[in-house]
Amino acid sequence: MNIVLAGGGTAGHTSPLIATAQQLQELAPDSALLCVGTPKGLETRVIPEAGLELALIPPVPLPRRLTPELLAVPGRLFDAVRQARGILRRHSADVVIGFGGYVSLPVYLAAQRLKVPIVLHEQNAVPGLANRIAARFASVVGVTFPQTRLPRAVPLGLPMRTAIAALDRPSARPGSRAALGFDAEVPVVLVSGGSQGARSINQALATALPELLAAGINVLHVLGPANLTPDIVERRDPATGAKYLPLAYVDAMEQAYAAADLMVGRSGAGTVMETAMVGLPTIFVPLPHGNGEQARNADFLLAAEAAVLVADADLSGPRLVREVQSLIGDSERLAAMGERCRALVPAGAARALAELALGAARKDR
Repeated sequence: MNIVLAGGGTAGHTSPLIATAQQLQELAPDSALLCVGTPKGLETRVIPEAGLELALIPPVPLPRRLTPELLAVPGRLFDAVRQARGILRRHSADVVIGFGGYVSLPVYLAAQRLKVPIVLHEQNAVPGLANRIAARFASVVGVTFPQTRLPRAVPLGLPMRTAIAALDRPSARPGSRAALGFDAEVPVVLVSGGSQGARSINQALATALPELLAAGINVLHVLGPANLTPDIVERRDPATGAKYLPLAYVDAMEQAYAAADLMVGRSGAGTVMETAMVGLPTIFVPLPHGNGEQARNADFLLAAEAAVLVADADLSGPRLVREVQSLIGDSERLAAMGERCRALVPAGAARALAELALGAARKDR
């Protein structure tokens, strides 16, 4: 079979795409896989690094407000759909699997025009525009969260790479901490705003950092490539020896998850589901923009007292210190949160989505 996977922009789209592609390679090793992204997204690096072929079409951002940019959307969308249609024809696509984002809508529209079956995966509790449109004519829609309202929705969970889905944090912790240069017995907090970084989290940490290091807490800080400036460097507290390690990006997030006792990050679906799957307690700071999906993604963890949420507007250096120290200092609470996390997240979503896509392709033949 010839299978096209569309999605990109951030790790929230590329990670489930890669996980599903890996399952397709196992289930249908003779199939030809082609991924479609845009030149501006993270996919230009991570998809080829995963050994997958990548084709590019121009991005078509959809402004959320009435601006002059709206006038350019029809022309850009027409051109992107035209290019996507050419890609699908050249690849003789039997099925399209879409993960949302700017790149997906042109591919969906091209597939509909060519009568190629479409299988969607919606990662967020509140679906994005591209998947809301395509769900009307898709063969099947896999969703991460059971409460997500889309036609023909099938709750699957979030497709994850085997390295994360099968991660045993206690066993991997010593090696992960050693690889990152952290002392084995000193607590570690992972701070990350996702693949693009998060300014408000970075600013709060800049204020909180001296106090966290003075309290003997190591900090692994993933800032995002655009935010790691020359003045942000590794440092240690002279009294406690606690280490601050800033990184632009982490390809093997399983290593960061294993090293950490606690995480502070956005509540994108990828972060929510991955940290829950590996049992890593997290302080979520939802992005205050978009469709409001980030404020909803972690609801099931909050209801089970398996996570903590701090509104972006309420985040500050002192608040971050209080929240981190409160949890790091309570090992029993951390352990209980981790256990609740793991009990709430289904495994096997990548394989289930791959099987749905193969089924849709066979049915259409």
